[in-house]
Amino acid sequence: MEVDVGALVDNARTVAKIAGTRLLPVVKANAYGVGAVTVSRALEQLDPWGYGVATVEEGAELRAAGITRPILVFMPTRAQLFDDYDHYQLTPALGDAGSILEWTTRSDRPFHIEIDTGMGRAGVRWDEVDEMGEAIDTPSFEGCYTHFHSAERNDGSAERQAERFLGAVRRLPRQPVLLHAANSAAALRGKKYAFDMVRPGIFLYGGLAAEGLEQPKPVVSIRARVLSVRRIHKGESVSYNASWVAARDTVVATLGIGYADGIRRDIGLAGRANVLLRGKRCPIVGVVQMDMTLVDSGTVEVQVGDVATLLGEEAKQRITLAEFTAWSGELAHEVLTGLGSRLPRVYA
Repeated sequence: MEVDVGALVDNARTVAKIAGTRLLPVVKANAYGVGAVTVSRALEQLDPWGYGVATVEEGAELRAAGITRPILVFMPTRAQLFDDYDHYQLTPALGDAGSILEWTTRSDRPFHIEIDTGMGRAGVRWDEVDEMGEAIDTPSFEGCYTHFHSAERNDGSAERQAERFLGAVRRLPRQPVLLHAANSAAALRGKKYAFDMVRPGIFLYGGLAAEGLEQPKPVVSIRARVLSVRRIHKGESVSYNASWVAARDTVVATLGIGYADGIRRDIGLAGRANVLLRGKRCPIVGVVQMDMTLVDSGTVEVQVGDVATLLGEEAKQRITLAEFTAWSGELAHEVLTGLGSRLPRVYA
């Protein structure tokens, strides 16, 4: 797995320019599989407000790497973990009066409140913020945020959620210093949802945030070596369950990558998925195995040791992340976070 760090930084710079506000880059799930420490260190040059993670463990990893900016943990937390939040100097996302009181009675460190405006998974409902009472009337109440469920669509839902969010914030007994709501898609729509900072995720890592919006620079490439080359005669089958039968005499190359590395098992069954071998597109055939993937190389002169590109550019040909996700039937988020730890990360 090759990562173009410069492209990633350029994508972050693009978001900041369009949104016109500071960044809170989302580096949860090991920065979508790209590498949270490397990504965070690279983005330091853009002076982000801080970084967003999902768990205490992810925040602790950044602290161990020397990241000193604020780290906001989005996952709803429990009072039993508050000592860890203090130890690693992490900022919790709270969503009820009880947890807020427990936090503020033991610490004057900042916290953020999540307001649920339609996602329906965590935080206080936009129409129930009054129930938090005076618990949030404290100087440590730093920020307030919500999460759009369909910012990639032009269906009016983001506008409704933003209206609910701002209405709920106005009813709070104390106004926070920071408001944030925009993910990649909302941030790329301009200043409408930018507020005090934006939370880009998938766009940083080369994934298209929404149709019709800014195109990101490609960041991630996936490559694998040819381990074996063998002749297959017409009518012979390959892979488990004889899942592909040769329609002609051909050559099949075996790549050293499989579903344990994040390549979906059935990606080649529809007959559309390709890899690049010596600059030529060659189809993946049969089901992907745990450690190996088979490719019909046809008349391409392939040798053991050659490098195949499953995602990325080779000899001025490119397999895009959008293509790869279409073949696998996944979101770009799923593809990137599913890339296994056996794949060495090579940063350039």
